[in-house]
Amino acid sequence: MNLRLTDLDRREPLLRGHPACPGCPSALGLRLIGKALGSDIVLVVPAGCFTMIQGAFPKTSVDLPILNIAFAASAAAASGVSAAFEVKKSDVPVIVYAGDGGTVDIGIQSLSGAAERGDNILYVCYDNEAYQNTGIQRSGATPYGAWTTTSIKGKAEKKKDMPAIMVAHQVPYVATASIAYPLDFIEKVRSAVMMHGTKYIHLHAPCPTGWRFSSDKMVEIGRDAVLTGAWILYEVVGGHWRLTGPSKNLMDKRKRKPVQEYLKAQGRFAHINAKLLEAICSQIDQQWEEIEEKIK
Repeated sequence: MNLRLTDLDRREPLLRGHPACPGCPSALGLRLIGKALGSDIVLVVPAGCFTMIQGAFPKTSVDLPILNIAFAASAAAASGVSAAFEVKKSDVPVIVYAGDGGTVDIGIQSLSGAAERGDNILYVCYDNEAYQNTGIQRSGATPYGAWTTTSIKGKAEKKKDMPAIMVAHQVPYVATASIAYPLDFIEKVRSAVMMHGTKYIHLHAPCPTGWRFSSDKMVEIGRDAVLTGAWILYEVVGGHWRLTGPSKNLMDKRKRKPVQEYLKAQGRFAHINAKLLEAICSQIDQQWEEIEEKIK
């Protein structure tokens, strides 16, 4: 698929004056979904950053049909909406748009249930790697070593590999994406909605507020995550793995930028020392080795 900017829907799903933080990746991610699919979709949104971005009732900043639902229930609610559309013989895409807290922690049980049943939904997790909306607390998606308000010395545990968990459910489509590579993300969204069953996209979403960097650096930080190899872009279609975007050329470690260039730009890694850097680099290398085995 050779996607061009001119191929995108010109309509804006996110209206001016919305209350997102400057440089918010969640807001940009929703805009890209709207650009990819147009307005004939239904969003299911659990509690999180995007709940606030919509604005306060009775007004809204989002020009799309939205079902706001409890933190733990987004995939279950989406399954019900999808079932109703199937009864009506309608092919309107039903899309969950949830943060990492509402996905890898609180919402994982309903997502696992939807995947096991094969419900026809697309689940997009915008991963800003903490509970940013409620005070920057650690989540299962917070990476090893990162500061949060509840891991002030750096998180001691590794980041939960949610895409791999979804691959283990044997769903038809799983992908990672980055807010810094919009065309790669859009292509994956469009590919996913063409398939029947539970599809999952994990969108890396650098948060200026929680990660402690200037809001004008959001895309740059996201790009460095990919180019240093800290975030790997791939898709798994019917169990077959392949690298996408810039990651296709980064299997050779020598072609990646130094990981410290990604880390040093973020205040949440201001405490980093040589031992912690070595451990983070070792984890990244291990991820690449595992990917290499899967794409052979």
